[in-house]
Amino acid sequence: MFSRLPAPPAGVVRSDVMASLVVFLIAVPLCVGVAVASGVPAELGLVTGIVGGLVAGILPGSSLQVSGPAAGLTVLVYEAIQTHGLAALGVIVLASGVLQMALGAARCGRWFRGISVAVVQGMLAGIGLVLILGQVYAMVDLSAPGSGPEKIGDLPTLVVDTASSRTAVSAFLVGAGTIAVLGLWKRVAGRLSQAFPAPLAAVALATIAVAVLDLPVATVKVQGLIKSLQPLDLGDFFRLGDMAVLGTVVAFALIASAESLFSAAAVDRIHNGPRTNYNKELMAQGVGNTVCGLLGALPMTAVIVRSSANVRAGAQTKVSRVLHGVWLLLFAALLPAALAVIPLAALAGVLIHAGGKLIPVRELVPLWREHRGEAVVLVVTALAIVATNMFEGVLLGLLMAVAKAAWETSVVHLEVDDSHARRIRVRLTGNATFLRLPKILDTLEALPPDRLIDLDLSGLHHLDHSCHTAMTSWAQQHNEDGTEVVRVKIPPTPPP
Repeated sequence: MFSRLPAPPAGVVRSDVMASLVVFLIAVPLCVGVAVASGVPAELGLVTGIVGGLVAGILPGSSLQVSGPAAGLTVLVYEAIQTHGLAALGVIVLASGVLQMALGAARCGRWFRGISVAVVQGMLAGIGLVLILGQVYAMVDLSAPGSGPEKIGDLPTLVVDTASSRTAVSAFLVGAGTIAVLGLWKRVAGRLSQAFPAPLAAVALATIAVAVLDLPVATVKVQGLIKSLQPLDLGDFFRLGDMAVLGTVVAFALIASAESLFSAAAVDRIHNGPRTNYNKELMAQGVGNTVCGLLGALPMTAVIVRSSANVRAGAQTKVSRVLHGVWLLLFAALLPAALAVIPLAALAGVLIHAGGKLIPVRELVPLWREHRGEAVVLVVTALAIVATNMFEGVLLGLLMAVAKAAWETSVVHLEVDDSHARRIRVRLTGNATFLRLPKILDTLEALPPDRLIDLDLSGLHHLDHSCHTAMTSWAQQHNEDGTEVVRVKIPPTPPP
């Protein structure tokens, strides 16, 4: 006999319903804004939000974090569409989802927690910078140049073009007003901000201002929910034979997974409910992205803005995130025309504000004082993403983090005791690797040639092949005439 699960208390249901409405109101402008900035129909952002609620929302992993299209993937999606075309987006997202499920099945979820925090912060900062640079152009109804350096180089021209165009000035004022409302809403609105989140209030006020003042600014283009879907066909899978496409798949999967699992760790710190199972959450994200790929929608990640709002609004179970997907579905199906009145400049303002939050300005100075190497990794990763692209920037950051860790752990101490008249004792302790070989050889070669030398390596925790070969070769050179000028004491061989 199966026992029926007890129904949740009425208070829990009420809290989850109210939280779902708050998250829904935050999700609408963000879903639409991320889609427009990514270069896809606005409705596809809502589709990804719906899948995040109705598919990933019911799966085990994390109970309270909310998934959907994220500003953090906007840059990567835009680059993929520009390189491979919109038709390739679905198969890329689907393959990324399958890869995420494979990583989850292989229990790799917890390994994402081992990624250098400096690299992750640098990745988010780089995304924020590229997002801001791109949306500055969108905020005046202009198309942004392709690369980061071009965006920066064309800023003076953007200022001149904006000042000479009434349409551009109007759009700029709408976007700037949106950013101002986002920054001041909680202070001005007080308790009202809980019922009307800042992104919704900012976009709503901008839309009303454009309509009342009859401003000549561009608005969202609406195609309709069904028409916007781009289901896959069998021919799309042949694109996976392209190595560039496969590289994009790996980038999507790794970055989306890292962002989702770091979001889960952050959400776990602000509530007292069940902790996240990282492997199951990675599987849930993979299933969600597989469905998004089948529909030709944007990739999905867990989003910290919506997730933290869900917790703070009183959510206690996963019902809140599932209901947020239901509200998005109803909105997309019944009120799609409402999107057509939203100014693009307002959405650009929302994303510029979101991009600014990704840049850890306050944390950078303390990090520089306490962990200078970590600060360098963060800054270089961010600037590399702006200068090149997401994948190459993150790869450079990871390589720098590994090199930094190798340098810091490869610490060797040399003690030279020349107090005896005829013999010098040189003792090495720590970790002797090729990174420290120049220092070791400089010390050895500076020793007087007319003294006997005891080279004691028994205190080393690690002696790599390069150091062992170099030091034994140096000893052999001094012992060529048959006399043991240099005696080497090597570390004991560990038992098998």
